[in-house]
Amino acid sequence: MNQIEIPPLAPDLAAALADLYRRMEAAYDIVARQLDFSCRGCSDNCCDSYFLHHTRIEWAYLREGLGRLSAEEQERIRRRAKAYRLGAQEALAAGERPALNCPLLQEDGLCGLYQHRLMICRMHGVPSSLTFPNGRVQRFPGCFRCQELTAGRAAAPTVERAPLLRELALLEQRFAPVSQPRIKMTIADMILD
Repeated sequence: MNQIEIPPLAPDLAAALADLYRRMEAAYDIVARQLDFSCRGCSDNCCDSYFLHHTRIEWAYLREGLGRLSAEEQERIRRRAKAYRLGAQEALAAGERPALNCPLLQEDGLCGLYQHRLMICRMHGVPSSLTFPNGRVQRFPGCFRCQELTAGRAAAPTVERAPLLRELALLEQRFAPVSQPRIKMTIADMILD
């Protein structure tokens, strides 16, 4: 990958992003409670989903979290990121969607940077919707376990992502000038580049 310069995250932007993340989690928790949904005891692992990320501010926030880890843990994560990148390249070359564990996933099954995880990691699981300015609505049914809980229901509660994404976009604009090229990276790429 080409090296992209990401400046350190200013304290005011880090605080604003952390606040947005807290509100995302609160919206998620409301829907999870309404559905009596929990990840505890789930046999699936959503941390093997292939996601591409597009925001420099989240990348900087992730990097901030990485910098707080010991040198030994950072090196373990880098080794897993290299293996992830290679495995993803092989799967994509074979025309398959990669299904690899996130390099931040620890041996105990928990995220090694839980407090610094990205938006998609925070929102995955419960049903959500995204209402576009033209009124079109895109719906996301949630993970398989949540889909089982909502099967047969006339309507299920959802997290509306649009206001959260708008706020993330505004923070991104404050952090990274519009003239910079768009990014499209995995967490492994963010760790390694």
